[in-house]
Amino acid sequence: MIPRDILRKVRRIQIRTRHLVNDVFAGEYHSVFKGRGMEFQEVREYTPGDDVRSIDWNVTARMGHPFVKRFTEERELTVMLLVDISASHVFGSTRQLKKDLAAELAAVLAFSAIQNNDRVGLMLCTDEVEHYLPPRKGVSHVLRVIRDVLYFQPRHRGTALIPALDFLNHVTTHKTVTFLISDFLTREELKPTLTVSARRHDLVAVVAGDRREQEWPAVGLVEWTDAETGARRLVDTSDARVRRALAGQQAERRAELIRLLNRSGLDTIEVLAGEPYEFEVEKFFRTRARRFRR
Repeated sequence: MIPRDILRKVRRIQIRTRHLVNDVFAGEYHSVFKGRGMEFQEVREYTPGDDVRSIDWNVTARMGHPFVKRFTEERELTVMLLVDISASHVFGSTRQLKKDLAAELAAVLAFSAIQNNDRVGLMLCTDEVEHYLPPRKGVSHVLRVIRDVLYFQPRHRGTALIPALDFLNHVTTHKTVTFLISDFLTREELKPTLTVSARRHDLVAVVAGDRREQEWPAVGLVEWTDAETGARRLVDTSDARVRRALAGQQAERRAELIRLLNRSGLDTIEVLAGEPYEFEVEKFFRTRARRFRR
C-alpha cells in the first residue's frame, strides 16, 4: 500500500507541472526533439517548385515524365528518464529535497512527451540499476513514473552511473531521448561511457544540486555525514577561510563536471532544489531550437 502522503505529493506535482507543460513549454518540446527520421509516404507527379533531389528516377523512367517521392516525419519518440536515487539525493536545505526536484523534473519532461504522443520509460539507479519501467504512453503511466521516483526504496546507497548507461545502451535498440537526472557525485571515469551513450542517444544531463552544496553560512562547528558512505567530518564554518576553501572546491568540481559533459557531447541543464527551474529548462529549449535553425 502506497502511503497517502506520497499519493498527495504525486497529485501536487501533477497539478503544478500541468501549467508548465501546457503554458510555458507548449510547442518547445516538439520543436527541439525530432522524430527517428523520415518515413516514405507516396510517389506523385512532379510540379514546378519541387526539390529536384526528391525525384524518383526509377518511376520517372517507367512513366516517361518526372515523379517525386514524398516523406513525412516519423514523429514518435521514446523518452527515457534515467534518475539517480542514491542517498545523496535525500538532502535539501530548503523546502525541497533533491529527490523531490528530480520527481518534478521527471513529471515536466514526461507530460511534455506524452502530450506529443511519445513514449516514456524510467530507470532508477544507485550504484546499480534498481528499477526499470519500460516505455509506454498515457497519463496513468506518467503518474506511475512520478510515484516510482518518489516512493521506490533503493537497496543501495552509493552512486555509479556507468552501469545505468550500459544498461540503457543494451535495453534500447533504437535511439532515444534520454534525460540523465543526477547530482553526479561519483568518482567514476565517465567520459568514455558518456561519449558512447551520447552517440547512440540524444543524451541530456540534468544536474540537480542544492545551494548549500555551494555556499555555507557561518554557524560554527558542524558535523557532516556522507549519506552514501557514512563517513563523518567536523567542519568549523565560523572560519571564513574554511568557507572560502569549501566554496572553491565545489566551484572547481562543478566546472570540471560541465567541461566533462560538454566534451562528451551532452547538453546540460543545471537546477537547484527549492529554487525555480523553469528558466533553466526554457533556456535549454531555446538553445537547442537556435541550433536546429542554423
